[in-house]
Amino acid sequence: MDVRCRSAEPPLAPPGVRAARSDDLPAVVAIEQASFSDPWPHQAFADSLVDPIRRFLVAVEGAEVVGYVIAWFVAGQGEIANIAVAPASRGRGIGAALLDAALADGASQGATAIYLEVRESNHAARALYASRAFLEVGRRRGYYRRPLEDAIVLRRDAEPGGRG
Repeated sequence: MDVRCRSAEPPLAPPGVRAARSDDLPAVVAIEQASFSDPWPHQAFADSLVDPIRRFLVAVEGAEVVGYVIAWFVAGQGEIANIAVAPASRGRGIGAALLDAALADGASQGATAIYLEVRESNHAARALYASRAFLEVGRRRGYYRRPLEDAIVLRRDAEPGGRG
């Protein structure tokens, strides 16, 4: 594919973002398996649906789930635990829409700092996080398996005035 041709296409509007439901789980698990070499199991997503601390959102286009984010916010801090977009839907702002929704949720719950880990080689994700003012604050050596790789720990502080 000629990248120059693709960049000339107008960006598509991001999909709707809503709370995940149990009938979303097959699509979420499929996206997870297509996105990560060491995917979360189905049960981790099922548990996220009923955990009152976790915020589990999905991005939808029509009736199709095209991405998801799981985060939690406790005692003024938050963590983006998992975020992914279906391979065929990447590069269209869906990950940004999900991240922005999670950050807004964190701000509404009073989170003053939000953390996440990202695979060192995941340059696309790292660029997205940098665009949302996440800064590197640490490294977890050998955190990821298959293949073994370091995790970069990122932190985003709340903006002055209470905006996330």
